[in-house]
Amino acid sequence: MMNVNPMALMQLKQRFDTFNSEHPRVIPFFKAVSAASIVPGTVFDMKVTTPDGNEMHCNIKLTENDIETFHQIMELGRNSQ
Repeated sequence: MMNVNPMALMQLKQRFDTFNSEHPRVIPFFKAVSAASIVPGTVFDMKVTTPDGNEMHCNIKLTENDIETFHQIMELGRNSQ
């Protein structure tokens, strides 16, 4: 069993709430994706562009293990509200 620091969890929750208020479309996007598209073989394609124009790109094909991890994270989010 992992020891969890309650203060660290509170700080993480505050950071998450701030992120959510500054980027209100992200959580609804992930909820829509998770409802329809989180199945083995789904590909997450990610691109990051820095302010100076540098681009980084990667993708992952989801496995059963990845999906279980996402479900656990989503469950933690539901329980913290």
